[in-house]
Amino acid sequence: MQASTTSSPAAAGPSFDNLYTHDFARVAVGIPLCRVADPAFNGEQTAQLLREAAADGAAVAAFPELGLAAYTSDDLFHQRALLDGCEAALAHLLSVSKDLPTVAIVGLPLRIEHRLFNCAVVFQRGRLLAVMPKSYLPNYGEFYEARQFNAADEALSDEIVLLGQRVAFGTRIVAAASDLPLLRVHVEICEDVWTPIPPSSYAALAGATVLVNLSASNITVGKSGYRHQLVGQQSARCLAAYVYTSAGAGESSTDLAWDGQALVYENGSFLAESERFQRRSQLVAADVDLERLSRERMRQTSFGDSVRHHAPLLKTFRTVEFELGIDRAQPLPLRRRVERFPYVPADRQRRDERCNEVFNIQVQALVQRLVSSGIHKLVIGISGGLDSTHALLVAARAMDQMGWPRSNILGITMPGFATGTRTRDQALRLMREIGCEAREIDIRPSCEQMLKDLGHPYANGQPVYDVTFENVQAGERTSHLFRLANHTGALVLGTGDLSELALGWCTYGVGDHMSHYNVNGSVPKTLIQYLVRWVAETEQLGHAGREVLLDILDTEISPELVPQDARAYAATAEGKGRDAGAALQSTQDRIGPYELQDFNLFYTIRHGYAPAKIAFLARHAWGDKARGDWPDGEHVQRNDYPLAEIKRVLRIFVSRFFRGSQFKRSCVPNAPKVGSGGSLSPRGDWRAPSDSEPAVWLAELDRIPD
Repeated sequence: MQASTTSSPAAAGPSFDNLYTHDFARVAVGIPLCRVADPAFNGEQTAQLLREAAADGAAVAAFPELGLAAYTSDDLFHQRALLDGCEAALAHLLSVSKDLPTVAIVGLPLRIEHRLFNCAVVFQRGRLLAVMPKSYLPNYGEFYEARQFNAADEALSDEIVLLGQRVAFGTRIVAAASDLPLLRVHVEICEDVWTPIPPSSYAALAGATVLVNLSASNITVGKSGYRHQLVGQQSARCLAAYVYTSAGAGESSTDLAWDGQALVYENGSFLAESERFQRRSQLVAADVDLERLSRERMRQTSFGDSVRHHAPLLKTFRTVEFELGIDRAQPLPLRRRVERFPYVPADRQRRDERCNEVFNIQVQALVQRLVSSGIHKLVIGISGGLDSTHALLVAARAMDQMGWPRSNILGITMPGFATGTRTRDQALRLMREIGCEAREIDIRPSCEQMLKDLGHPYANGQPVYDVTFENVQAGERTSHLFRLANHTGALVLGTGDLSELALGWCTYGVGDHMSHYNVNGSVPKTLIQYLVRWVAETEQLGHAGREVLLDILDTEISPELVPQDARAYAATAEGKGRDAGAALQSTQDRIGPYELQDFNLFYTIRHGYAPAKIAFLARHAWGDKARGDWPDGEHVQRNDYPLAEIKRVLRIFVSRFFRGSQFKRSCVPNAPKVGSGGSLSPRGDWRAPSDSEPAVWLAELDRIPD
């Protein structure tokens, strides 16, 4: 995107396709090729990268420590010619910046109060915003900075005159964008972040969301990895974006070497890195989610507690405002990896690690419940579908861990009026491979009796398949499970997942809503799919078990409660199962694809985003199936969705999640929380009124283009 040449945003309304509309900000790190003690050359290299950053739509561009002189100038820093040259290079950069919206941050030595300071200068549109000196001067090993410079706390003034402009001076300054309120920038220099309490820690508590470090940082073996740890951890502790620079090609190799490693992290998440050991100038950019950072600070009460504990110091911070003025009327697509499956990493190794960890969390939780209850048996309804399959796998592993026979699990398949031969067969095959006790109970006679007692039209031969017809079957199944548990001295193991609970896709009370314990209660449908696939592909049930699990994964997700036509009804009434040609009752036709609904769920309960931002992210993740990585190979179906479909499915989610489903979530059975993506237990992550209205969320949907 070309930089705006005005001092304010365009008059046109913000584009839905512009990342700044959704509280993202592009940050850039420049690693210019340098020459030692040649400020004019270094300034021009920096200017070129600054122009590129502005043309790329960056809000902030940071450059290396002492970059206008070169960090390795050593005692040359005391030479007037070099110091004058650095100020002249800064003046050139100020001139270059006059028509650029990007906030630039460069490093140079400055004479202040007859002393020399290692400084970061922050400027934009020809205006100096702040000068921030280095707080901690390393004077050990290969570093001799105390020989040339004074530390920040030795300064007497909090304001200086530089290049004819009066500018704030000090370490407790935050530069804030008036037209992008969540963009608040603080700068520290190299060693500052290597200390026990970096200045940026206080700056984050004072409101800074983007922490910038101008570093030089020579390279030694192992240092690159440590930088990653240091920057990642500081961004996580501060709930901030952390932008780290370092010096590259051109610095003196008299005693040291330089790799030009630049890093961008956001709340512990790695976003971007430069190419190391390059003999050329580089510009690295990343899009940081400012709203994510703000919401994490709102959510984590310990962050607020820290603000309160350090309030006297934080009140000494000054804010310098500027107007960013980036044109938001033009599209500026997001350049950031957004996982299609936020609960499932696309990287295969991390996916398998995630599956293994989730599986073991569920197993450990179930084992503890069995031990604490003194009960050694489980009863579980097996439908031949995904959720009950995974719950049975967890139950089997729990029995193995306790050294109890898998026959302590009583698996029950309970065909109803619309049960298909495929799912019934899969249920029986699965129980055989698991080695649990397997039974089959035909629930149709008891359902027919209840429908007759209710005076339901179906009892008189009328093909009325309403919600009562469906819930009678769901209720009869659960009733049988609980009474079997009483009869056999067992616990009823629930199978319903997080996605169904979010959408209210479960029968309340005596239905699939209730159990003695539910191992799947905080596991979304998409993650369950990958958990089952992981067990299959690693052949934890052997080859035959692998085949039945893959068959289950290839089965349409369906409650199998409603016959779809006369042939299907006739076949099930005769006990033959659904006719192969009959249409199948599809869950996803009713409530939308689970892969989109789980995406909506994650960004709603984990981050609290408005529908417009969720749709913006969803289109980025799901708009093109050829873009980005997938957790599986080509053998697994891959989909993409246009914005109109994303909006349609999101409307279903908003309507179901915020109105009409909370009462089911308010009394869910105990279940272990497995991930940071959250749970919907009222005892854990989610407390909400059962009679809320979705009006504000539905209104937000209007911001999404048709």
